[in-house]
Amino acid sequence: MRTDQQPLRLTLVAPNGRMGRAIAAAAEADGGYLIDPDHGDVIVDFSAPDALAGSLERAVRGATPILIGTTGLDDLADRRIAEAARSVAVLRASNTSLGVALLAELVERAARVLGTGWDVEVLEMHHRRKKDAPSGTALTLGEAAARGLGVGFTRDDVRSGRDLERDEGAIGFAALRGGTVIGDHDVIFAGPEERLILSHRAENRMIFARGALRAATFLHGREPGIYGMRDVVGAL
Repeated sequence: MRTDQQPLRLTLVAPNGRMGRAIAAAAEADGGYLIDPDHGDVIVDFSAPDALAGSLERAVRGATPILIGTTGLDDLADRRIAEAARSVAVLRASNTSLGVALLAELVERAARVLGTGWDVEVLEMHHRRKKDAPSGTALTLGEAAARGLGVGFTRDDVRSGRDLERDEGAIGFAALRGGTVIGDHDVIFAGPEERLILSHRAENRMIFARGALRAATFLHGREPGIYGMRDVVGAL
C-alpha cells in the first residue's frame, strides 16, 4: 500500500481490457491510487502492439512516465521504446508479477552457479486465446539464464523432424496452450544425472495488477530511461 499523502493517478490505455479492469480493481482496493483517464501521473499500457505508438507519443508529449506490459512486440516497437526513453521513464515488463521478477533473479543466479554444463529449457503454458509464443515471460526467463551463463541469448524453440541435437548454450522453449490457464512457467536446468526446476504459477490475474501498481509507483519521478521489474524489486 502507498503511504504518500496524495494518491498516484494512473491513466489506463485499455481500461476495459482484462488487465485494465484488474488494475482498476487493485487500485481501488489499495486506496493509494486513482484512475484518471486524461491526466495521470503514470500511463499504463497493457493493450495491443498496434496501440503502442500512440501510447508512447502521448507519454512523450505529456512528459509522463509509461509502464508497458504489452507483449509480442517487434523490432520497430523496440526502436520506438528506445526513442521514447530518451525523453521519459519507460518501464517495460513482459510480466509484472513480483514473484516472476524474483524468479528471473533466481534463474540468473542458478545459471551462473551451474554453468554451461547444464542445459536450460523453459516450459510455459497459457490459456487458449494467447496469441504469442513463447510467452514474453518465458523469453525474459531465458534471457536471465543466458546472462547467468555469460552467453549470447540463442533461442531453440522449433523442434520438429530429425537431426535435432541440442546446440551448446542454446535456451530451449516449449509452449502449451489450452483452457483458462493464466500462466505457468518452469525453468528446467538439466545436468549430469540431476535436474533443477524453478517454477511459478499464476493463480489470479490480480498478481499482475498489484505488481503493476508497484511498478507505477517506482516509475513516478524517475529520470528518462528504460527500466524493468528487476529495478522495481531492487528498490523494494
